[in-house]
Amino acid sequence: MHTTTKKQKPTTDAVDILHRRYFAGKPEMLAMLDEARAEAEVARKITALRTKARLSQRELAKLVGTSASAICCLEDADYESHSMAMLKRIAQALHARVEIRFVSLSRKPRLKNTA
Repeated sequence: MHTTTKKQKPTTDAVDILHRRYFAGKPEMLAMLDEARAEAEVARKITALRTKARLSQRELAKLVGTSASAICCLEDADYESHSMAMLKRIAQALHARVEIRFVSLSRKPRLKNTA
């Protein structure tokens, strides 16, 4: 029996090489990568809003009722504990609102049998 495997084209793209080596075909690693990207995006957005408002971390912290070190943590891409309550407080202080989107995945969700 002969099985055909699709051979990948050689590449010198470092990101592509890392993706192939550590993430391709590994759903648990891809899920971790997606989560890290989401946390980093939240941190970048907080920083961008604060910077646009021309506020220091200390000034934003005072408006939100927290410490400058807490704002520093929230703006860190590796921070994993963003709470909805804190995000709403930051948004309110910066005259913004929090929006959450659910983005469809390529596969269909499983339905639980409730019978």
